[in-house]
Amino acid sequence: MRILFLGAGGVGGYFGGRLMEAGANVSFLVRQRRYAQLMEGRLRVTSQHGDMLLPAQAITKARKPYDLVVLTCKAYDLDSAMEAIGPAVGPDTIIMPLLNGLRHMEVLDRHFGPERVMGGLCHIPITLDGEGVVRHLSPIHRLIFGARQPEQKLMVDKLASALAPAKVDWQQSDAIMQDMWEKFVFLTTLAAGTCLMRGPVGAICRQPGGTAFMEALLAECAAIATAEGHAPRPAVMQGYRAQVTDKTSDVAASMARDMARGSRTEVEHILGDMVQKGAAKGVTTSLLSLALLHLRVHEEKVAAAKP
Repeated sequence: MRILFLGAGGVGGYFGGRLMEAGANVSFLVRQRRYAQLMEGRLRVTSQHGDMLLPAQAITKARKPYDLVVLTCKAYDLDSAMEAIGPAVGPDTIIMPLLNGLRHMEVLDRHFGPERVMGGLCHIPITLDGEGVVRHLSPIHRLIFGARQPEQKLMVDKLASALAPAKVDWQQSDAIMQDMWEKFVFLTTLAAGTCLMRGPVGAICRQPGGTAFMEALLAECAAIATAEGHAPRPAVMQGYRAQVTDKTSDVAASMARDMARGSRTEVEHILGDMVQKGAAKGVTTSLLSLALLHLRVHEEKVAAAKP
């Protein structure tokens, strides 16, 4: 099976690297700067599960079809990503997006057809540093994937076989859209809270009213998922509630790190989409809407600062 990762940043570099380490045939479609880094220094990953230094098969332009194309770009780069992978998508190619949120699924379905787009998500605190090193920031490295259409089952099984020897916490799901909705609930809660309060979970919850604030955000997101027919499962909600109210946690959303750097964020793809879905179902989103406003002001500043 020939696998193409669009991107070799944090998510793509890590999971693509683990598949390579396990013997899979992996290539990376990257921009010129990242191509130069990979050619000069190879794919470098630091992780509690074992560092990697691997020679990467990297390309800057796709010219032939692959069996599986894994999208790991930022949500705001989706249009250019779809154009870039066009030549890599043949008659039997399956696409697995690992983007945050859910809006991209509708876009990919329209562009390539729902029969080509399987479901996928990951939980992994990770970043790409200025020297091109993928730095895994915690023990969490979970990958969940599954078929959305019967014809995708063969590819899902092949991916599971490729991952079997890999140092990854992976799961083949029979309810992938439910899994994706549950992650959407958690991620939106975490992003809204840590961006609005400009601090990690523990710092928020150690303040008077902080725990109630995070619980209220989680409740708004869960109410929207429920209205959409994907009520988070009780055990999942219990786990999420524990994570977003942990007074010892130094966890913050990657969106909060982007915001702190003065960079563009995925606000519309995550908070914007969640608020829009809530409005369509008549769900009150007072706190989410406040966080969305805060981030939109940030986005305006970022846009104004561009030369």
